Amino acid sequence: MADQDQDTPRLELETVIGFSGKIPNGLVMHPDGVHMLYPLGACIVIREITSSKSSDFLYGHNDAITCLAVSPSGRYIASGQSTHPGFQADVCIFDFAERRLVHRMLLHKQSVSALAFSPDEAYLASVGGVDDKTVVLWDVESGRPLCGAPASTTETTSVAFFNNDPLKLMTGGTSSLRVWTVDVESRKMTSVDINMGNMRRCVTSIAIERTDKYVYCGTTSGDVICCQLQTANVFKMQGPQQKLTGGILSTIFNEDGDLLVGSGSGEVQLLSKVNLTVQKEVKVKGGVTGLALAGSHYMVGTNTSNMYFINGGNFRAQLRMTCHSESVNDIAFPDGFSAVFATCCGTDIRVWNATSCTELLRVEIPDRVCNCIQFTKDGSLIVTGWSDGKLRAFGPQSGKLVFSVNDAHKPEGGKRSRTGGRVGVTAVSTSHNGEFLVTGGSDGLVRVWRLAGATCVLEASMKEHKATVNEVAISDDDTECVTASDDGSCIAWDLTRYMRRNIMYAQTYFRAIQYYPDESQLLTTGSDKVISYWDAVDCNAIRELPGSQSGEINALSISPDGTFFATGGNDRVLKVWDYERGECVAVGLAHSCSITKVRVSPDAKKIVSVGEEGAIMVWKTGNVCIDGL
Repeated sequence: MADQDQDTPRLELETVIGFSGKIPNGLVMHPDGVHMLYPLGACIVIREITSSKSSDFLYGHNDAITCLAVSPSGRYIASGQSTHPGFQADVCIFDFAERRLVHRMLLHKQSVSALAFSPDEAYLASVGGVDDKTVVLWDVESGRPLCGAPASTTETTSVAFFNNDPLKLMTGGTSSLRVWTVDVESRKMTSVDINMGNMRRCVTSIAIERTDKYVYCGTTSGDVICCQLQTANVFKMQGPQQKLTGGILSTIFNEDGDLLVGSGSGEVQLLSKVNLTVQKEVKVKGGVTGLALAGSHYMVGTNTSNMYFINGGNFRAQLRMTCHSESVNDIAFPDGFSAVFATCCGTDIRVWNATSCTELLRVEIPDRVCNCIQFTKDGSLIVTGWSDGKLRAFGPQSGKLVFSVNDAHKPEGGKRSRTGGRVGVTAVSTSHNGEFLVTGGSDGLVRVWRLAGATCVLEASMKEHKATVNEVAISDDDTECVTASDDGSCIAWDLTRYMRRNIMYAQTYFRAIQYYPDESQLLTTGSDKVISYWDAVDCNAIRELPGSQSGEINALSISPDGTFFATGGNDRVLKVWDYERGECVAVGLAHSCSITKVRVSPDAKKIVSVGEEGAIMVWKTGNVCIDGL
């Protein structure tokens, strides 16, 4: 984002759909009782509980966040990240009220597993990942390390301070549960192991009750172990009697001091603090990685990126938010209809209400990856391309499979794209007359398919590209299409004779190609960070714009009237450009990972962008774009 002019107008973010649900204890309630915090890629989202659209973002990390903690008063927020082997992983401290980065601290190798604030907020404890295995105590005011020690010879996954002593804390992990005492003057940490007898457990979460007499630890074995602290430091009891499938991933206390636990199989149970018997239980979809107390009720986050509200009285779960849990590969609007849009990610495709951003439809194909998605022009079908080489079409309301074409493209053929490694059917576009569609694949083939009711038959196959075809665009009269490929070429195809009409070359991996509305020009983007204008007839280059200084441009979309277009890429910035002047007139700053696709809505009032963090961002073009143009 450093290459952006600070004076460039900012796009208004209407809403964001996204939650990194796989992060342990990644869903946190702020002490003010109004805001929730959770990671989304490399940023932290601050959202009001009562509003799905009012969000703030905290930026500081350059890679995916792995852990999150909030200080007891809510003044500070801390987060840790993962990074590449051999590099140090950041620990960041943010000021909640001012929404700004206070400290960036480097000491751990490759990843940070867990964080915890002391009860007086003077200290922050951090635990390194499997390649680090250290526990470090930081001074919150200065951001400097006070002391540290090897946490264990095995992996340590959790850390928690005592509630009444800022110089005592606990760590837990694989066959390890320790109480630490800090000597600030000598800058040393000493540990005492909890006496577990012959019992061996892998601790995933630690919850110390308010008097510091007992600690309750969730384990991968699916039970909770309770240990007596202070003078004894010994095992006391375990429960519940029936162990939870998938292990216990998260643990918190409720207002009465009873224990709420979540399992890897989606079980949420309220356990008695006295004997760890089950008081209430409910099942949700996905492993429960986050639990947060909302007064007498609970918020639950799962590793499938679902967020639930559980009523503390009747203990019923209500789905509050759902989103993609990994990189989103494509977006599509129905032709001329801006009220809904569809996205594809991993094994599923989803249809969303563009105003409320609620999920209207979900279709899942296990063990497959959906690479591309498109509506037919009459909106009667959602056509999708998959990693197994199949072309599948679904009803947009029922989600039922209308047809499936085996071996539309070879899943193992061709050179894989450098971004995402997509295989199989990698691009699809439907004709304006609704009679055919064109697909591209990782095998380099461009194929034309004839649609007839519920059938799809191969009409022609054209082989010129030598690598993955990333995008297909069809002309308004359906007589021509253009394709962009990783082989450094874009080809204009004659769809009446099924042969190449012309070709464009550049030293780039072409990621996207679009027709200008009057089809006099073509627009392309790619790995060379350049936006290129081409003559649509003779395919000569007309103009080049420096689209980014720091990252490849993966996606573009032109407004229906051709006045502006939007781009996004590895620099994580959504940019809106004046088409005629070739100037960037607005930027959208919210993505924390690479932008994979961008689409301008048919009414040009919204821009939807998606990214590798699994986020869907809906932006208002509004006065920013109009004034800029």
